[in-house]
Amino acid sequence: MIRLGTDTGGTFTDFVWLDTHGRFQIHKQLSTPHDPSQSILEVIEQLAIPADAEIVHGSTVATNALLERKGARTALITTAGFADVLAIGRQNRPELYALVPQKSPALVPSRWRFEAHERITADGAVQLPLDLDDLEPVLEQLAADGIESIAICLLFSFLYPNHELAIRRLLLEHQKLRGVHISLSSEILPVYREYERTATTVINAYVAPLMSGYLSKLASGLGDRHLTVMQSNGGTIDATMAAKQAARTVLSGPAGGVVGARFVAGRAGYEDLVTFDMGGTSTDVALCQSSLPTTFTGEIAGLPLRLPIIDIHTVGAGGGSLAYVDAGGALHVGPQSAGADPGPACYGKKDGNWRFIVQGREIPFRVTTTDANLILGRLDADHFLGGRMRLDVSRAEDALRELAQKMSVSSIYEAAAGVIQLANANMERAIRRISIERGHDPRRFILLAFGGAGPLHACELAQNLGIPQVLVPTVPGVLSALGMLAALPTKDYSQTVMRQVGDDELIEIKQLERDFEPLVERAKQEMAQEGHDPDQLELIKSIDVRYLGQSHELTIHFQSKGISNAFHEAHEIRYGYHWQEAAIEIVTVRLTAVAQVVQPQLQRSNGQPSPAHEALLGKKRVWFNERMISSGLYERSRLKAGHYFSGPAVVFQYDTTTIIPPGWDAVVDAYANLVLANHTP
Repeated sequence: MIRLGTDTGGTFTDFVWLDTHGRFQIHKQLSTPHDPSQSILEVIEQLAIPADAEIVHGSTVATNALLERKGARTALITTAGFADVLAIGRQNRPELYALVPQKSPALVPSRWRFEAHERITADGAVQLPLDLDDLEPVLEQLAADGIESIAICLLFSFLYPNHELAIRRLLLEHQKLRGVHISLSSEILPVYREYERTATTVINAYVAPLMSGYLSKLASGLGDRHLTVMQSNGGTIDATMAAKQAARTVLSGPAGGVVGARFVAGRAGYEDLVTFDMGGTSTDVALCQSSLPTTFTGEIAGLPLRLPIIDIHTVGAGGGSLAYVDAGGALHVGPQSAGADPGPACYGKKDGNWRFIVQGREIPFRVTTTDANLILGRLDADHFLGGRMRLDVSRAEDALRELAQKMSVSSIYEAAAGVIQLANANMERAIRRISIERGHDPRRFILLAFGGAGPLHACELAQNLGIPQVLVPTVPGVLSALGMLAALPTKDYSQTVMRQVGDDELIEIKQLERDFEPLVERAKQEMAQEGHDPDQLELIKSIDVRYLGQSHELTIHFQSKGISNAFHEAHEIRYGYHWQEAAIEIVTVRLTAVAQVVQPQLQRSNGQPSPAHEALLGKKRVWFNERMISSGLYERSRLKAGHYFSGPAVVFQYDTTTIIPPGWDAVVDAYANLVLANHTP
């Protein structure tokens, strides 16, 4: 059966599938932001993807809804006295020195936050029974205000969910609320910390109707083809469940990239890597040490998301990032993007159909990172997308000329070089944040570059950070889509238990095994419903642990040989000390269920070291070290295992262009990856 991976980006939608001979087939299509499914369905028809194929999709629908605050009309029902938890939050100050800090409004305005008269105690007992009659006026107001989605988050419902279930039954029975989406915190996130649980449940309610409608339309167009969706945790989930729990997909596309990078690097023998995914709109970076970097304390659009996600840091720097000069004469690059429409100036789309407003001022021209790379010779007008899309050099020159005047520099080359340097600085800060600022030396890692623009900038970033090697996979421009084919069906479950570990750990271990039993049963049941053999699941058990009195926990693997020692060791690694005599508290038990699918097979071939003369297309002048330098031009498809060459060089392929500066050497490994090494001091 053919499996097609497709990733929707801000500029391009990427496709990867395996043909009947096990060979990669790839395709890139300009995205259709008004309806992301349009480009997907068009390509599936163009390429005649079989009717029995499985489609694995990375979607930006939930992400964009949060970033743009364009989700469903959402209401919140919570315990009396807690309606303002969502607005109060944790009192964090993102702008520490702002004299007049501006707080983003809550996803649910105060007029749509309602209270239910009920109360559950901290041990799960009913202190005040739920009064359903008291909610009748609320239901009428929900219907009158055209509410599309409702989040229900009651105090301590993770210990006693019956009241939330009763409110959902009441809503479902109300004639005027038929079709309204309902999210229960006891199903989305049954753990303690009221604000984070409420915020996560509200995020799900806010994006679920949009995701449900989008996936329904896409599934209808796909016909009999089975649709699964990439989750933020690096696993896939059935489209039906993704529609209900859409909050699990908010980092869908970037997660696919990290999975693809981990998959390719693992096959090539690299364990520790920094992933660098530069697309059309943004750059995503992650630090992987032997495994996917998963966190339970993520954040999206300034809101806490306490579902498992891959720990990815994103900055607004991509091929479509706009360059402009502010009122003080300073150059900026991003985070605003030209996107797919109108796109960079060199895409040749007519002027006048767009308006970019930045800092209250309209930008009268559009220059992007892509335009700067083209002017500097790093992109080639005739080799973009394998020659399918010719870039308009004259339009890029006109746009850069206007920018150069604003910058008060003498040539478009200086202006373009300034754009590239600033874009690199933005991305370099992102890598420093996930490495140096967390105590990791980037010189111990390899930089794995992908995305449509990643290989254009990777070597310069690595050189600035002291990273000695860069790995460019065979299909870097569509690696996120490849990662979706490598991802495994995954489901996560959690339950707060809040229990102190006694002197006899064996008693606690037996109790934990009982705590895991309902999670295991639920995992097997839900995986079986999606067609996976419940007896073949990999069940990964972990627990959140802390010293009694601490505010935050560490997640450690659950093991029957001991809890205390494992936690002390984890605490020592994370914080540099441990407290042997302190009491230990188990907060939450977590279960990850993973099913197996057939992953792509990367072709391996052994080759003798030899110069890459047969891949050399010629030479041209490219901007390096503040001047134009004659550089070799290579065709990626002609490079074979064992080939080697040195920079300055440009490598062309369908889905990206790789830049190799002076002082760098390139070798093709057994999996056809480009391994770039810096031989300068």
